[in-house]
Amino acid sequence: QVQLVESGGGLVQPGGSLRLSCAASGSIFSIYSMGWYRQAPGKQRELVASITSGGNTNYADSVKGRFTVSGDNAKKTVSLEMNSLKVEDTAVYYCNTQTSWGPYWGQGTRVTVSS
Repeated sequence: QVQLVESGGGLVQPGGSLRLSCAASGSIFSIYSMGWYRQAPGKQRELVASITSGGNTNYADSVKGRFTVSGDNAKKTVSLEMNSLKVEDTAVYYCNTQTSWGPYWGQGTRVTVSS
């Protein structure tokens, strides 16, 4: 059974920083990519950032220049460094991995940006 466990969410003031981490456990034959999605109240889940097994990254326009995704395919981990956080970044952030067996999701970690 594949499990993704996130950590690092919390409350931060606007302009602050947070780092999210995610570790996958279980037998995964082939990881295509790992990344982060988020869902704010009343909104659809959206891609924040992802990194492929080859190291290619993809970011939502709203976070470019502020967030950095990094990953270790061998260790099955992915992190998201979030800087210059804005109120509109408030959401539940979900770790995701795309594999040869399909997608897997973490349980989510809440990020609240508020003064």
